[in-house]
Amino acid sequence: MKVLTFGEIMLRLKAPGMERFFQSPVLEATFGGGEANVAVSLANYGMDAAYLTVLPSNPIADECVRELRRFGVDTTRILRGPGRMGIYYLEPGANQLPSKVVYDREYSSAALAKPGDIDWDKAFEGVGWFHITGITPAISESAKDLSLESVREAKKRGITVSCDLNYRKNLWKYGVRAAEVMREIAEYVDIAIANEEDVQKSLEITADVNVESGELDRSKYKALGDKVLAAYPNMKMIAITLRESKSADWNGWAACLNDGENFFESRRYDIRDIVDRVGGGDSFAGGLIYGLNKYESKQQALEFAVAASCLKHSILGDFNRVGVSDVEKLMGGDGTGRVQR
Repeated sequence: MKVLTFGEIMLRLKAPGMERFFQSPVLEATFGGGEANVAVSLANYGMDAAYLTVLPSNPIADECVRELRRFGVDTTRILRGPGRMGIYYLEPGANQLPSKVVYDREYSSAALAKPGDIDWDKAFEGVGWFHITGITPAISESAKDLSLESVREAKKRGITVSCDLNYRKNLWKYGVRAAEVMREIAEYVDIAIANEEDVQKSLEITADVNVESGELDRSKYKALGDKVLAAYPNMKMIAITLRESKSADWNGWAACLNDGENFFESRRYDIRDIVDRVGGGDSFAGGLIYGLNKYESKQQALEFAVAASCLKHSILGDFNRVGVSDVEKLMGGDGTGRVQR
């Protein structure tokens, strides 16, 4: 099955090592963005993954496309348009100092894109699964309209739609609340992916969950998922990630999946000495899409997604540079990190 992901990819500029911004006069340049990260994960797992975005016509954007191709992502649907390449700056956290992200995305090519710019017949040719996030409709009003157009066009063609709700409070700046947009997008979603804050802020559906406590009561997440599925009868399932933040580099990590009939809980991983947690949610989404397409049981699909995302916390950069065998070894209990010779 061909999977198409749609959103903005950015130039990622990170302070080196564990330094603060400009502690050294250097920033490490790579690329990243929620939907592109998912496409890279799927390509690494051997799936037919395509990525759709709008980029400017310049050498930086050209290098970005080359980087995606290097991972085996189909970039033939990428369009060029006016504007510039979005940027995000990352200052890595450690211990009790949180990571910090600064966005510079206004007037990017993706933010300027609008309905009518994309030929959906061409974009969806041969596609069976479409993935979007709550980040794209947050970057501008025209990108919001384009995001709504994309899910409508996907459903019109009978394509499965997955959406990572991905609430980003620093992006919703054009006069509408996230929920005003995301509740409409959710009407077209088959598989929702979220954490507890995403559900509360993007859909305004709440449960008795304290997102700041660092300790998570999984029993309350079934009630939260039930509420979402009741509100959106067309939605087939929702996966909720469960992150327990002890510090910036020590997290507990697990997830649950609710399909309206069954409630699945994953194994919990204790992740210490985190290398880079940015892209962790995207690696979960990529793992879940792969798992739902490749495994017979939803429990296995969930376990694959959580293990894949656990491994991402040990990899620098937005992209999860692991293959199926790496993930399945961890699923099978091999998490010692011993040298393989």
